[in-house]
Amino acid sequence: MTDLDHRPPASRTVGPPLLPDSIGAVAVQPDFLAGAPYKVPATRYTSPEFARLENERLWPTVWQYACTVDHVAAPGDAFECRLGMLSAVVVRDHDGRLQAFQNVCRHRGNTLCAGHQRGLSELRCPYHRWAWDLQGRLHEVPSRRGFGALDPAGLGLVPVAVDSFGPLVFVNFDPGAPPLAEWLEGIPADSEWVGLDQFRCVATATTAVPCNWKVVADGFSETYHIQGIHQEMLASIDDVHAPQRIWDRHSVSYQPYGVPSPRLGRDVDPQAVWASFRAVMGERTGPGSEDHSPPPVPEGATVQDVIADRIKAAQASAGVDLERFTTEGILRLAQYNLFPNATLLVWADMVNLLVARPGPTADTGELVSCVFARMPDPGSERRPPLDLVRPPEADFGLVLNADVSVLLTMQRGLSQPGFEEVVLSAEECRIVNFHRNLERQLGLLAEGG
Repeated sequence: MTDLDHRPPASRTVGPPLLPDSIGAVAVQPDFLAGAPYKVPATRYTSPEFARLENERLWPTVWQYACTVDHVAAPGDAFECRLGMLSAVVVRDHDGRLQAFQNVCRHRGNTLCAGHQRGLSELRCPYHRWAWDLQGRLHEVPSRRGFGALDPAGLGLVPVAVDSFGPLVFVNFDPGAPPLAEWLEGIPADSEWVGLDQFRCVATATTAVPCNWKVVADGFSETYHIQGIHQEMLASIDDVHAPQRIWDRHSVSYQPYGVPSPRLGRDVDPQAVWASFRAVMGERTGPGSEDHSPPPVPEGATVQDVIADRIKAAQASAGVDLERFTTEGILRLAQYNLFPNATLLVWADMVNLLVARPGPTADTGELVSCVFARMPDPGSERRPPLDLVRPPEADFGLVLNADVSVLLTMQRGLSQPGFEEVVLSAEECRIVNFHRNLERQLGLLAEGG
């Protein structure tokens, strides 16, 4: 059976609702499997034909992350966004509005804009110097007389839909695309508690990885692997009682930090919780990450309260007030999986974004990571982030190092002739939801599925 013949059964998304927590999100644990594992053909990750189908039916039709608002904060700022063979240029025009265009000169097809640029007054092709204003209108053609009756109105840049959500800018190449707010479903309301507009992008890193982009996306869509490659986290994250919520396209997992995994048993020493948290997320509690000895726990408090107070104090030293957040609110991660290729990790004090993009072949991809910091004031100045290009062997930190290291071994395994199907469990329901949406987007899902 090839992937292009794959017709999975319809899924179900019913399950017991959970009570609202301290920050107001109601989580629903979905049930997709109806008593059997969900299977995905391995060719989905290795087939050039499947990659071509994605290039035809997925990437030109979906809203996807392009850059941060900080990249295009001021008039004349422009950013090139590459999405496989697609390329868009996002620009802030002189009226302060976001614009986006297909990144192609209407003369001979050269790429107009490369990388991140600032202070532009126009978009000018470096090849023959045709130029457009920041609203995409053609305004200069060198040696224009040689073209005869040239109609500038018919040679404007091809528009691309563009909009923002919090500090993120999204584009869609489909002129009939629904509004971004509609595409995002319940995510804006579910994340409203954190105030995403108060975050600014500090740095981005782009890494070419030796695997299909879906290997990257799948890896950031479940906590089942924590017991395997992230054992140092088990003393400070509950990877079992992490409720998951499925909308239609998108999903979220709510992961409690500062508490031990039930996999370690009932009697986990608070010192082990503290040491694990400091090893994994020590930067959140301020300087001295090498100190794994827990501070005294006040009477009536818990080690979780101590960790949360340390995080609040670290943020207060930077002028950020987190006193309105409870211990649970500080230590809970909301991990949003935005179809098709972005994972947004939201804490009260920090936001990270991980984006999976296709490479030039089916067995290559790209990982884009962005780090955001909360500002003392919602109106804090926006500054261009530091944009880095990193090789896979670079140091990404304790946790992400393990995630990146497994990408090569995953792709090699998926390519073995005896491996035909990926087998998914209920814990991996966000991956299942992703693949069902992928099938729907590519026209592979049976009618009514």
